Amino acid sequence: MPLGYYSVPVTPAELATLIRSVLLDAVAAGEVDLAADDVPLPRVERPRQREHGDWSTNIAMQLAKKAGTNPRVLADLLAARLDAAEGVTAEIAGPGFLNIRLAASTAAEIARTVVEAGPAYGQNTSEAGHTVNLEFISGNPTGPLHIGHTRWAALGDALARLLRASGADISTEYYINDAGSQMDKFGASVLARAKGEDVPEGGYPGEYVAERAGEVLEQRPDLLELPDDEALAVARDLGYRAQLAAIRRTLDHFGVHFDVWFSEKSLHDGGAVDQAVARLREQGHVFDDNGAVWLRTTDFGDDKDRVLIRANGEPTYFAADAAYYLSKKDRGFPEKIYLLGADHHGYVGRLKAIAACAGDDPSVSIEVLIGQLVNIAGERMGKRRGNAIDMDELIDWLGTDAIRYSLARYPADSPLSLEGEKLREQNLDNPVYYVQYAHARTRNVARNAAQHGVTRDEFDPSMLDHEAEATLSAALGQFPGVVAHAARLREPHRVARYLESLAAAYHTWYQQCRVTPRGDDPIEAVHHSRLWLNDATTQVIANGLDLLGVSAPERM
Repeated sequence: MPLGYYSVPVTPAELATLIRSVLLDAVAAGEVDLAADDVPLPRVERPRQREHGDWSTNIAMQLAKKAGTNPRVLADLLAARLDAAEGVTAEIAGPGFLNIRLAASTAAEIARTVVEAGPAYGQNTSEAGHTVNLEFISGNPTGPLHIGHTRWAALGDALARLLRASGADISTEYYINDAGSQMDKFGASVLARAKGEDVPEGGYPGEYVAERAGEVLEQRPDLLELPDDEALAVARDLGYRAQLAAIRRTLDHFGVHFDVWFSEKSLHDGGAVDQAVARLREQGHVFDDNGAVWLRTTDFGDDKDRVLIRANGEPTYFAADAAYYLSKKDRGFPEKIYLLGADHHGYVGRLKAIAACAGDDPSVSIEVLIGQLVNIAGERMGKRRGNAIDMDELIDWLGTDAIRYSLARYPADSPLSLEGEKLREQNLDNPVYYVQYAHARTRNVARNAAQHGVTRDEFDPSMLDHEAEATLSAALGQFPGVVAHAARLREPHRVARYLESLAAAYHTWYQQCRVTPRGDDPIEAVHHSRLWLNDATTQVIANGLDLLGVSAPERM
């Protein structure tokens, strides 16, 4: 087999494709007793110890038994074929690991790939073909968003960005809980404040209610002259609109924008709830008992059957949940992701039961992610505790970048404690500052290079043979795989942690490899080539921060 028969791998994904191609060729040549369908895309990882090579795979150990051979024998066969690829050498380790080394010219070629791809680098097709409705936050329009909503705003928006970058067709949705008794209490609270009175018992006492009352009076100066019932209806309607507008402003400030704002009230007013009950009855899962209408969710793993319509004829919240699920289905979303708060664990089983009762496969059609609580400086926050921090207050205190990065940096299902004042510190112990500083440093290097006449007019990847350059090149190549993996697992924190490791690799490279010559030394080819590597790092950090909704500053 002639040298260069296989294409040169630049990223880990391309290396994995190369290894699979080598395996398939060996199968076609009769050297390996496997069917082509039995050859998966290998998993390629960085070895923990640098001396073991640039990349490693256990594919020979994974397939040897099925192929009826010894893992080291299969690994030896693969190594011989891999050595035919340009810039690639392979060696066998242990019981059958394949350790792979890339020539400097091969590894550093990633810099050209990144720079030429620009903002598109990292985008992939791993989620192509998936059409998803992603619902998150969905706070009641009876008050401002608080710190709990803030966590879901950061995670939900980052997840949407990840899924889009991975090829999925995503629609983000905010479910407005604008039906039920809480809206009446909110309207009564607004009206009371407009009259200069205390809010009624069980109402909403926050200062924002007085602000909403003022806005209502601006629109309806005659509010207090109306009959009580009419005044209450006006206060409820206009107060709701004003509060929803305030929520939208907050989210705009936070960089979160929804494709759809869906009203729960529209389900009731449009007859969707009654229609949902009828449709579920046709599926054979609705029954009547003691004057109420029930959904037999225990058939699908729920701990008890659920009431849809009470004996007095009033629909339950569960009935609205069922109607809402069917609405998403009817609007063309075969897959639905719900991001719910820590107090919604009980919803998982019942939502999946709704999907099953509707004739869908819950393992495909619905996914429920539960987020854990957030506290500030070790103190749990909550409306009932009287210490909940509004999202607007949090943004004013810490800034959007620090909040979004910090909230996206941890798995959603882990309780989170924010050290607010530490997030305000401008030092390298602050993770968001550390990553943003790396981006700003790359831009400063580029500006200095321009002043010294170092350009990207030429690129010789073979010049980038320093160990720090190999490490940085490898880190850049991992980005598309990180994005795809984070999207598949619904875990934006993987992008944040990757960015921190990339920033560390860059800071090390910066200390050891100069882009501009010292003093009056001449500009050499290595300087031009290093500028490519520097600018590739700029691009990847910017792309990664954008996935988290965080800015990439030019200077710090």
